[in-house]
Amino acid sequence: MAHDHHDKMPDHHQPAQSDYLSGPQILPRRVHPNMTVAELIDQQYQAYNAARLNEAARLYVEQMLAPENDVTVGLTMAGALTPAGLGGCILTLMEYGFVDFIISTGANLYHDMHYALAMTLHRGDFRLDDTRLQEEGVIRIYDILFSDQVLLDTDAFVRECLKGLPNRPISTSELHHHLGTQLLKAGVKPEYSVLAQAAAWNLPIYTSSPGDSSIGMNVARNALDGSSLTLDPLADVNETTAIVHHATRNGVIILGGGSPKNFYLQTQPQLWEVLGIQKGGHDYFIQITADAPHWGGLSGATPSEAISWGKIKPDQLAEPRPRKELFAQREKLLQEMREAYMSGKEARP
Repeated sequence: MAHDHHDKMPDHHQPAQSDYLSGPQILPRRVHPNMTVAELIDQQYQAYNAARLNEAARLYVEQMLAPENDVTVGLTMAGALTPAGLGGCILTLMEYGFVDFIISTGANLYHDMHYALAMTLHRGDFRLDDTRLQEEGVIRIYDILFSDQVLLDTDAFVRECLKGLPNRPISTSELHHHLGTQLLKAGVKPEYSVLAQAAAWNLPIYTSSPGDSSIGMNVARNALDGSSLTLDPLADVNETTAIVHHATRNGVIILGGGSPKNFYLQTQPQLWEVLGIQKGGHDYFIQITADAPHWGGLSGATPSEAISWGKIKPDQLAEPRPRKELFAQREKLLQEMREAYMSGKEARP
C-alpha cells in the first residue's frame, strides 16, 4: 500500500516553557513510620539517581514482571555482591519467579557457598593494615573480613563435588547445578545459598569466564590430577542464546557490568549476526553500575550504544510469577534453536 509523503513529515515543533515544566511536581514529602518500600520510592525518590532508580523499579514491576508480557528475565552479577550478604536479595527474586536465569562472575558463586557451609564472614574496617591481616590469616574484601581457612575449606568442598561429575566437557550451568545439589545435601544452611536454591528451583546459572575464580582454579587442579572434566564456554553461549531465542520477550537486570553483562547482551548478535535468526534485540534493560560511559568500557556503556549492535530494541512490587525452571528445559530450547538455524542455513553465507 502506497503512503503519501506527508505521512512522514518531520516534526518541527519546538518545546515551549509549558512542555519543559510538564513533569510531576517535586514535593518535600515527609518520611513516616511504617512506610513500605514502594511508598518510599514513589514519594521520596524524585530527582538525581534516586529518580532513575524510581524509573527502573517501575519498569521492572509494570513491564518486565507483568504476566501478560511474558518476559524471560535474566540477571547478571559482577562485583563482590554475595560476600556482602546481597545473596539474600537474589534469593527473594529467584523464589518469587522474578528472575529466570543468572550470569555471574565465578567469585560471586564461590563466596555464596560459604554461607551454605556455615562459614562466617564479618563486618570489618577498610582502613586496616593488610600486611598484618595477611600475617594473621585474615582475608579482606574492602570492609568484609574472614579467615583464610574459609577459602581452604571451600576449595576442599568444591574438589570433593567435582568427583561426582563426568570426565568430559560440561556447561557451567551443569557445574553450578551439581554444586547446588551437593550444597542441598551436605550444606548446614543451604537456604542461604543462591547456588543451592537455584538447583532446587531449576534455575540455570552461568559464568562467562569460568577460569577466573576459585571454582575454575579447582577445576584446573582437577585436570592436573588426570581428570578430563572441562568447562565448555561454547555450550554456555548456545544455552543462553537458546533461552533468549525461545522467550516471548527478553529483559535483563545488570548489576555492575563486566563480562557477565556482555555475555547476556551478546545473545542477540549471536542470533542475528552469527546464526541468521532475526529476534530484534532485547526488550528491557536495567543497569545499576558505578561506571561511566566516557571511559569506553563495557561496564559503563549505555543502552543506546547497545542498540547499534542489535542487542537492545530501540523502543522499549508485583505478585510472584510461576518459575520457568529453565535448567530442566535446556535440551528442548537448544533443539528449537538448532531447528531455526538449520531451516534458514541454505540462504545464509
